[in-house]
Amino acid sequence: MKLFSALIVVSIYLMVSCGPSGKSPVAEEVSSDTIRYARGITIDRYEEYTAVEVHDPWENGQLLQRYLLIDKAKELPANLPKGTIVRTPIQKIAVYTSVHVAIIDLLQSADQIIGVCEPRYMDTPLVQEGLKQGSIVDLGEATSPNVEKMIDVGAEIVIASPFQNSNYGAVEKIGIPIIEGADYMESLPLGRTEWIKFYGLLLDKEALADSLFAATEKRYLALKKLTTAVTSRPSVVAEKRFGSSWYVPAGDSYIAHLFRDAGADYLFHDLPGAGSTPLAFEFVFDKAIHADYWLLKYNHPEDISYTDLRKEYIPYEDFDAFKNRNVFGCNTGNTPYYEEFPIHPDYLLKDFVRIFHPELLPEYTLRYYKPLTDTGQREDE
Repeated sequence: MKLFSALIVVSIYLMVSCGPSGKSPVAEEVSSDTIRYARGITIDRYEEYTAVEVHDPWENGQLLQRYLLIDKAKELPANLPKGTIVRTPIQKIAVYTSVHVAIIDLLQSADQIIGVCEPRYMDTPLVQEGLKQGSIVDLGEATSPNVEKMIDVGAEIVIASPFQNSNYGAVEKIGIPIIEGADYMESLPLGRTEWIKFYGLLLDKEALADSLFAATEKRYLALKKLTTAVTSRPSVVAEKRFGSSWYVPAGDSYIAHLFRDAGADYLFHDLPGAGSTPLAFEFVFDKAIHADYWLLKYNHPEDISYTDLRKEYIPYEDFDAFKNRNVFGCNTGNTPYYEEFPIHPDYLLKDFVRIFHPELLPEYTLRYYKPLTDTGQREDE
């Protein structure tokens, strides 16, 4: 009986000390940061550490990671909850993506990057200079980075973009914390930007991160307010065929929210999901043939024209936006689109407001998108 009673006491203790969140009652929460837009991250502060929880964007209600940020100058607290321990501030960073390089650069910490994957996609000047001088090493492909080099340069963390059921291979076995930057899965433009607060905590640039976000939020909301009184909302279709499908941004996607905030009527706003959905050309054509505007992205050494677009796929010329010369293209090979828009959605929103409602920003010059030009003659003329 005494053994049975003792087991009951132990069981009760375990249930109390390891609740659903896995947090120990020894650590008393001091505060929770206000996250207004991001759906995938929460920040809770305790006296001895800060817990950053990254929610699984593919499994509702599940955690992808819990990071326990602990000052390097302090001893590890006892009774920590389950999670990945990260000693801050970070001084040596390995980065997989150009987007996260741009964020680190914005936080004035690019000199702390000691290794990058796929440097051919890295346009940040400090990184390119570091690669030339040897202060930054080429870690190879993100799918199979050079782990030996990562260890040799003393990387303290790895920042990567996760995918569903991500597998980081050998990197998971060497003990370096992997920061899973799932910010790209945010559907609200300011939600993706708000992740800068997390990166600011890692780099001891919290005040700068908060200031940068507040400034971006202010500009974005001011632009959004400009369109609240518009009397007409032009219709818009996005992107173009890739292979046999047309990948259309879904109704809760990043781009769909931007179109809405820019005062446009996105024709696929009722398409479920927050990513892109592959549709047959005929389906897109039937729904968007009369769209007022057509916005698309491409990567090409030179800007494309209406002639180029028609050569790519002749039926494009039957869209009203093509006929009325209301197609705008963003050449991602010649602009810092992918590096900038995650942290500066206001830049992209400003382009959209200028395109859909030019009277609201008459003096503004487009940053990313340009109207396609007419060059050459039609093949049948």
